[in-house]
Amino acid sequence: MIDMKGRKRVAPFLEPIAAVLAKVGLTPAAVTIIGLLLTFVGAGLIAGDAVLAGVLTVSVGVTLDALDGPLARRLGTVSDRGAFLDTMSDRFGEIAMWVGLSVYLRAEQRLLILCVVALAFSLLVPYVRSKAELAGLEGRGGWMGRAERMILILLGTGLVGIGLPIMEPVLWVFVVLTGFTVFQRIRRTWQQLDA
Repeated sequence: MIDMKGRKRVAPFLEPIAAVLAKVGLTPAAVTIIGLLLTFVGAGLIAGDAVLAGVLTVSVGVTLDALDGPLARRLGTVSDRGAFLDTMSDRFGEIAMWVGLSVYLRAEQRLLILCVVALAFSLLVPYVRSKAELAGLEGRGGWMGRAERMILILLGTGLVGIGLPIMEPVLWVFVVLTGFTVFQRIRRTWQQLDA
């Protein structure tokens, strides 16, 4: 939903940062890779029980990832390769986040299983979109796009990092809403397909 409706609202905040990155000489690909590396570091911190530091580091990585598009548009370097790199970075970043959280929660089997299901649904959401778009259909939509998924899991995990015991409810909400998003995208794609 943020992807579809929120970009115009967020753009005024991202454009000035993209301008600074352009002046510093960073390329969109470099910003994507730095963001992904920070996400890996943050996931490692979460896995090592430094939950709050990990969440903050992943948040910086995710924020950088949101800047590669505006930076590419500012520099006039928008390309299929850049879009592909961004998409792959998104998936690797999500996997890293869930692996880090799974290692952190490894002693609690129920929570570990929820992490596995959450990761599966997180990967199915963009998969359904890509299959729809390969068929020339609209594949976006649903409640839990990447932005919503990252906000929910980072906010929930951050609250756990400051001592609130809410990991299980956060994971259940994530699984239910993301699973429903997969269903929404499948349904929408199915409706657009010829019988």
